[in-house]
Amino acid sequence: MRIDIISVLPELMESPFQTSILKRAVDKGLAEVHFHHLRPFGFGKYRQIDDEPYGGGAGMVMMVEPLDRCISELKAQRNYDEVIYLTPDGETLNQRTANTLSIKNNLIFLCGHYKGIDQRVRELHITKEISIGDYVLTGGELAACVLADSVIRLLPGVLNDEQSALTDSFQDNLLSPPIYTRPAEYKGLKVPDVLLSGNFGKIEEWRHDEAVRITREKRPDLLE
Repeated sequence: MRIDIISVLPELMESPFQTSILKRAVDKGLAEVHFHHLRPFGFGKYRQIDDEPYGGGAGMVMMVEPLDRCISELKAQRNYDEVIYLTPDGETLNQRTANTLSIKNNLIFLCGHYKGIDQRVRELHITKEISIGDYVLTGGELAACVLADSVIRLLPGVLNDEQSALTDSFQDNLLSPPIYTRPAEYKGLKVPDVLLSGNFGKIEEWRHDEAVRITREKRPDLLE
């Protein structure tokens, strides 16, 4: 998988890809992540990439020409399955979306900034718009990292135990059941006997029942 991320602050995203699972995926050649600074595609001496909104109003808008140039240059080099704009008014990211994107080959992530992008960029290039929640960040960079993490960790070979991703919360519209490790008792709190029984059929039944119980308590909307 290849992910190209367009941003006015690419340095903000470098660290997450230099550690842990994301670094492992890159080092193994399972994922390529390339950052593209929008500024070189800007205009004039100061490489302008934003301007005041037509009709007035607060804030600045990312201009159509620099974004069109950058995305068009990438598209000329390869075919992309999706061009994704990280924006608060996109569809909310969920596990189903991450699963779908994880089987794609080439993706572009466009990080919004300022008050957002000229609408014509959406009309010309954007195929999917994603939000990571009902709140506003300074820019789309952190959202792009969240999206990349949720997708890359699902690629075959990235996790040491590939079954781990299949038992994550939300994979079956349920939250995860309680989990325990040694010791079997701590400060009077005991691990449920069923988990120590060795009866894997009963253990799986218990885990499912607990997942349903917790989901009903915390996220009943997932059961609808």
